[in-house]
Amino acid sequence: MTTLEGRVAVVTGGGRGIGAAIARRFAAEGAAVVINDLGATPDGTGDDAGPAAQVAAEIATAGGRALADCGDVADTATGQRLVDMAVDTFGRLDIVVNVAGILRDRMIFNLTEQDWDQVIRVHLRGHYSTIRPASAYFRQRRDPQGHYRIINFTSSSGLQGSPGQPNYAAAKMGVVGLTYSLAQALAKYGVTANAIAPTAATRLVATVAPGALPAELAADNIAPLAAYLAGTRSGWLTGRVLSAAGHRVGLYANPHEISEVDADVPWQTSDLAAAIEARFRPLADGLPHSVFTARR
Repeated sequence: MTTLEGRVAVVTGGGRGIGAAIARRFAAEGAAVVINDLGATPDGTGDDAGPAAQVAAEIATAGGRALADCGDVADTATGQRLVDMAVDTFGRLDIVVNVAGILRDRMIFNLTEQDWDQVIRVHLRGHYSTIRPASAYFRQRRDPQGHYRIINFTSSSGLQGSPGQPNYAAAKMGVVGLTYSLAQALAKYGVTANAIAPTAATRLVATVAPGALPAELAADNIAPLAAYLAGTRSGWLTGRVLSAAGHRVGLYANPHEISEVDADVPWQTSDLAAAIEARFRPLADGLPHSVFTARR
């Protein structure tokens, strides 16, 4: 069943790995795809027009519709161009998928300004680059039943905290906050916004976990979730983070307070300390995947 028939998508980071798998899946399900990929190395240096062009050519050979762009998605002119390419060539835009990313791993005490700035730039500004013009387009359409979709990519490195990736973790948690904001701001224009935290065998993962990974962690196994979120039947789901790893898909809980302490008068530090330790510490110590507890 071609669940994306007639829909048009922009996919960043679409020349390799997860992005390429999503672009191919979208095309196979009937969507036209604008594929963006700078073709850089995993740390963001260099450029190569080949990967995006190759995926676009594969899609065309298979009878699909695709365009390639090798611009730097963190340059806002690139994001605007991608939206314009979709609308001018295919007549519309329905879906934006932000996969593009880089790694420059260091412990925080060894992390340079440049490595911090560049990772934040590619991940966060790269998302802004496509979302700003796409959201303006969706708003202009004024169709509360437009089934427009924004699909961002976050990471367990941010959601759980990765000790050697402070820049990447910060960027990926920024993507989560951005997704929450978009879901609330754009709902009345027919837009949903969700984020995927994937686990897959990609070039980026290979830089920190060299060696063969299980076959089920192929990047292709992330694509079905993206295809579902991109379709018209997923309109009930917005402002959420989902995980995808192999044949498993999960739903994260959105952050919420789980306990509180209150007083009728201003707190004295010693009284507040006693209240926090009595009320919060048993809960914090019992939380799964608690980075704070594990590293105290």
